[in-house]
Formats: sequence, C-alpha cells, structure tokens
Amino acid sequence: MKVLIADDSEFMRSLLREILAEEYAIVGEAENGVEAVELYNEHEPDVVMMDIVMPIRDGIEATSEITGDDPGANVIMCTSVGQEQKMKSAIQAGAQGYITKPFQKPSVLDEIENVVAG
Repeated sequence: MKVLIADDSEFMRSLLREILAEEYAIVGEAENGVEAVELYNEHEPDVVMMDIVMPIRDGIEATSEITGDDPGANVIMCTSVGQEQKMKSAIQAGAQGYITKPFQKPSVLDEIENVVAG
C-alpha cells in the first residue's frame, strides 16, 4: 500500500516515516498543500497523511482539491489537540479520518486500516 506524507515539519514527517516504513511504501513527502496535491496526482497513493496547518495551501484546501479530483481518495488528517473546529472543515473537505499529535504507532496503523477498509 502506497502512502503520501504531507506535513511542514521535518520532525513529524520523519516520525510518520518511522511508524509507517515497516508496513507501507512511502511514495512521497510534501511540505505544503501545493506539493501534496502535485505528489498525489503523480503517485496516486492509497492513503494521504495530511497535516491540517501548512504554509501556502493548508491541509483542508489540499484535501478538498484531492477529493474533488478523486472522490475515492483516502485522506487522514494529522491534527493537534484543540483543532476540533478545523477537523470539522477537514471532514467536510473529504477527509476520512484523523490522528492526533503526538502520534502513537498503534493508533496511526489502526486509523489507516479503518479508512482503507472503508
């Protein structure tokens, strides 16, 4: 299964990379929403791990664009505690699930399984 990681923090990307590398193929890493959309179109991953707060274009705008082009896209939002209002917008934009920072490996893997199983 192919995964795209979109987060403006190198630390968060490397953390997700570490959690996912054993079980998933990471096809790309984006630092902002514009890169996330470009990499999605290029690699057509099975799952996108999308940070909500990113520069240039945030995760909600990028999710909306990805799901607009591909309604079957699986986008999991990566959110910090206290971003509940943004999560509602992300779900409306087409996100299927979310994980909360700090990430715990079991919850990340469970959320991917839940979203992909549909």
